Amino acid sequence: MKITMKWVAPFAAALLLTACSTNEKIASQPKDEANQEQQGSNTNEPYKVVDDRGVEVTFDTVPNTIVSLQPSNTEILFELGVGDKIVGATDFDTYPEAAQNIERVSTSTAINAERILELNPDVVVAYTVGDEAQISQLEDVGLKVFVIKSAANFDDVYSDIIQLSEVMGVEPTGEKIVKDIQAQIKEVQDKTAKLETKKKVFYEISPSPDIWTTGSETFQQEIMDAAGIDNVFADQKSWISVTEEDVIIRNPEVIVTTNNYIDDPTGEIMSRAGWDKISALTNKQVFLVNGDIMSRPAPRIGQAVQIMAETVYPELFK
Repeated sequence: MKITMKWVAPFAAALLLTACSTNEKIASQPKDEANQEQQGSNTNEPYKVVDDRGVEVTFDTVPNTIVSLQPSNTEILFELGVGDKIVGATDFDTYPEAAQNIERVSTSTAINAERILELNPDVVVAYTVGDEAQISQLEDVGLKVFVIKSAANFDDVYSDIIQLSEVMGVEPTGEKIVKDIQAQIKEVQDKTAKLETKKKVFYEISPSPDIWTTGSETFQQEIMDAAGIDNVFADQKSWISVTEEDVIIRNPEVIVTTNNYIDDPTGEIMSRAGWDKISALTNKQVFLVNGDIMSRPAPRIGQAVQIMAETVYPELFK
């Protein structure tokens, strides 16, 4: 039995992982209540954690085996120190390196429900992009499912980390991870706060001729905001398709691309007809950055902010 998923290609996957969820995530439980429940889990008593559907999921004991159906959640679980408990993951689970050795139970187009059932994990950490039927089918065959919606902003990432730390009984670790991320972002912001003007940046996700970028109300926009960058398409919302003329008119000072689907992506941008008058090309300010780090709402968001700031303002980090 195969369950169809809405992942179609690396670019589409990035969209799903970062931009498909615009609804507010369910608020985390009050700290006192969460602590009370986890005290129960630490003494092998049943405890409950609310997932992003608002469903109160009951755990008799801390899960010992996990199937993770989203790369960002896999990264979170490894950061929490419980990555060795993951027995099934997706084709996109490439970080950390140990994640590459986990059995694949999801391709870019489908999850293998039969194999997941055979693995019989204590919990499936799933996500939803609006197709509740997929979640229901997993639950209907007796699997415990904890749903994390794709994060739309940093607060969502922090919430994901805390929720999964509650599920795995390692709340202090989750709290420390969140504080460390926030400290890393603040350190970058302390440096960029000295800037008199922000540089205008074009963030390219997909190359010519079908150019895609990001506008406001996206995960990438929050990364750029935190890095002290002026997104030249911030006046538009969500993921948008733009023409080469659109970019020429906006004349960015820096171009950042995450496109690693072609050879020499920065060289391809530099060679585009009519782009030679763009400030970024005139000054050779075209850079390739790691798409996984930039697109995954996971513990590396602090690193994403730092990479963006260092790329655009290298003089601040000497």
